[in-house]
Amino acid sequence: MARILVTDDDATVREVVVSYLRAGGHDVAEAQDGVEALASMREQPSDLVLLDLMMPRMDGLEVCRRLRAVGEVPIIMLTARGAETDRVVGLEAGADDYLTKPFSPRELVLRVDAVLRRVGERRTPRTGEHRDGDLVVDVARHEATRAGVPLALTSREFDLLVFLLTHRGVAFSREELLQQVWGWSFGDQSTVTVHVRRLREKVEPDPRNPTRLVTVWGVGYRWQEAA
Repeated sequence: MARILVTDDDATVREVVVSYLRAGGHDVAEAQDGVEALASMREQPSDLVLLDLMMPRMDGLEVCRRLRAVGEVPIIMLTARGAETDRVVGLEAGADDYLTKPFSPRELVLRVDAVLRRVGERRTPRTGEHRDGDLVVDVARHEATRAGVPLALTSREFDLLVFLLTHRGVAFSREELLQQVWGWSFGDQSTVTVHVRRLREKVEPDPRNPTRLVTVWGVGYRWQEAA
């Protein structure tokens, strides 16, 4: 059982989501805006946060940024805005997943369980070291450096990097990366695009002309080992 914080200014949405999550065996807390959500996380941290994008006093993006500044609690954005730019902004702010209203409460519970399962797997002790040119990744310490300089990677970026380094030279579609890196059998493939771009900014000498995390046109992405 996980503790889930449901944050939405719509009482009806909160009621429906809370009932489904409790039926799924979770402990659920509620907040009606971003300020209440941050207060709840300070008083009793939750294992996952469901966060509406548009709220009074403090919107979901600002809450997401503040939560990301202090930790890696999983965050799923809930919003009535479904434009791709809105989804990308949410993901760039640090959200793990994104659901557009109206959504199926059953799908929401499945996504919550999938994110929690992925976080649990990520916390399972792993060992090993990967090297590629000036890039060094220590899996056990959850650290990566380039030319001796530590890289500020999110957990999702780190998982993507380790997966690609483990499968050098193999091309993966966005759908395959969603499934094999993060365990999602559904989801917006723009998630992969955003994290690839952010990872390139940290591991590539010139992110505009990537030579490590390269695009395979018509397929997806591949890690190209340094010469």
